Amino acid sequence: MFCFQCQETAKNEGCTIRGVCGKSEETSDLQDLLIYVCKGIGIYGTKLNRMGVTDLHIGHKVCQALFTTITNAAWEDGAIISRIKMALAIREELRQKYDATCITASGKAFEGQLPDCAVWYSDNDTEIQAKSLAPEVRITATENEDVRSLRELLIIGLKGIAAYADHAAILGFEKNEIYSFILEALASTTEDHTVDEMVALVMKSGEIAVTTMALLDEANTSSYGHPEISEVNIGVRSNPGILISGHDLKDMQELLEQTEGTGIDVYTHGEMLPANYYPAFKKYAHFVGNYGGSWWHQNDEFESFNGPVILTTNCLVPLKKDSSYLSRLYTTGVTSYPSATHIVDRPNGGTKDFSAVIKQAKKCSAPAAIESGKIVGGFAHNQVIALADKVIEAVKSGAIKRFVVMAGCDGRNKSRSYYTEVAQNLPKDTVILTAGCAKYRYNKLDLGDIGGIPRVLDAGQCNDSYSLAVIALKLKEAFGLDDINKLPISYDIAWYEQKAVAVLLALLFLGVKGIRLGPTLPAFLSPAVVNVLVEKFDIKPIGTVEEDIEAMMAGK
Repeated sequence: MFCFQCQETAKNEGCTIRGVCGKSEETSDLQDLLIYVCKGIGIYGTKLNRMGVTDLHIGHKVCQALFTTITNAAWEDGAIISRIKMALAIREELRQKYDATCITASGKAFEGQLPDCAVWYSDNDTEIQAKSLAPEVRITATENEDVRSLRELLIIGLKGIAAYADHAAILGFEKNEIYSFILEALASTTEDHTVDEMVALVMKSGEIAVTTMALLDEANTSSYGHPEISEVNIGVRSNPGILISGHDLKDMQELLEQTEGTGIDVYTHGEMLPANYYPAFKKYAHFVGNYGGSWWHQNDEFESFNGPVILTTNCLVPLKKDSSYLSRLYTTGVTSYPSATHIVDRPNGGTKDFSAVIKQAKKCSAPAAIESGKIVGGFAHNQVIALADKVIEAVKSGAIKRFVVMAGCDGRNKSRSYYTEVAQNLPKDTVILTAGCAKYRYNKLDLGDIGGIPRVLDAGQCNDSYSLAVIALKLKEAFGLDDINKLPISYDIAWYEQKAVAVLLALLFLGVKGIRLGPTLPAFLSPAVVNVLVEKFDIKPIGTVEEDIEAMMAGK
């Protein structure tokens, strides 16, 4: 195996024996093969798009395949093999459609040479596993370090875009523009392009990331209302409960509907915390609040919760040897885990069936209390813009000297205490803008407020980093500035997995410069590619808490 897509990767170079995340070599190889087949789909899909033939269904299926390969999502090899078979079937469907289109246009089928990813085929599990070991499937098959770096930066960004596009599609919101680019970008990694052309594709992925996050924002707010300022309970009640984690709000909706009147309480965990901010979910009296913190605490928190746990997306970590909650663990969507019960996708026009979870929950003890009190969130763009006059006056009066965007991911690395320490040591006249699970490093600290404006404004999930961009653009307009970088905003971003990379590329597309990125710079960036990002966008690694705060307050 060779995997360097997440921040934890071994020695910040690449995992070669077993993933630091816990991923086995076999699982990693199968995920590489799934990406490989998706590149073949991209080749045919792009050719057909250029001939005016498009298919939203295929675009969504490719997004689900890419989403399956995100860190901490699919752990069950059989589920990945099923995705590979599905991808091969789609590719063959596209091949036949392309040949038919060529015959219609010119009287004969396509006769040119195609890469192996566009022609290799098997529906046999043993042959699929054997192919997953082939050298051509490996990331390292691209020998040139800089070409490999740019291709992988593009692929990793696509994974994040695909995740957000999948969430939007589940709610009925799709754009062919997004799917067409994903196919084109996948195909590009099988072709010889100049460095400038590859950099342009990477920057285009940032534009598509903005488009996709805007679409998901529209999908979420159209379905559930605009997030609003909310106090979220972090204690427990005496009823049995179900804990739901991940990012999928449609799953959240259907679980709340099916548990109403059952005597079971529903709690969020990790990146599902922002569900507490949506008006549509507040009508449920059995929706209690949030339990625990970010994803990497789950071994302890799922244990003490006592009831069933549903993982709707990635952020599932392997159980420990002494963990006892496997029989209470449920996966759904692209997520899978060996021996965990998988809740199948909803039928067309129907809902997912959570009856097995509900039945088990009724037999479980109430969650064990691990903390108490409340936290405040719900500061997405609509809510902050409603407070714009108050915020602008605070800036003009000097009450707020600077905003610091500390969005992104949390993780196990001890160096991530940096983000807690930055929050604790920022001057009292600064406001932290956050989204994603990075918030758990400081959202329970008592940092006070500025004239009634909390010093931590949580916009929501990682995809809600879009809200932070909208807020910045609105402030730029309000202050009559011609450059977003003239705002009193600094960016101190934490990253862990591929959705954070998509967010980073989105910020770069919007012209944001001077971003600090940590705890380490991505291992998939070669020195030459890092130099391009430094020269063009002034990206920099985090430093010490003291030095970075001093620089940020000076606008550097």
